[in-house]
Amino acid sequence: MKTRNYTPEMKERAVRMLVEAKDDYPSTWSAIKAIAPKIGCTPETLRSWHKKHIDKTIPANIQAQSQAERIKELERENRELKQANEIIKKAAAFFAQAELDRKPK
Repeated sequence: MKTRNYTPEMKERAVRMLVEAKDDYPSTWSAIKAIAPKIGCTPETLRSWHKKHIDKTIPANIQAQSQAERIKELERENRELKQANEIIKKAAAFFAQAELDRKPK
């Protein structure tokens, strides 16, 4: 099976055609199935282009994605800080015990 490279302009034009024409069809998928053969790609290819377009243009998705990334980063940082605290507690206990075992001067 041969893969075909589409230019960004072609992808943009195809998505624009889909967005403009999808109100004329009962569903987005039926619009995709009708438009894809006209531009020379598979319906699944056009669907993926449309999904990427939606993800880029809707700020709520972008904000939710950035919040999810921030939460993930904060959870990782929290985990690292807890590990550092455990190490410090163990070191403090070790040195306190060593201080107790030392002979007085």
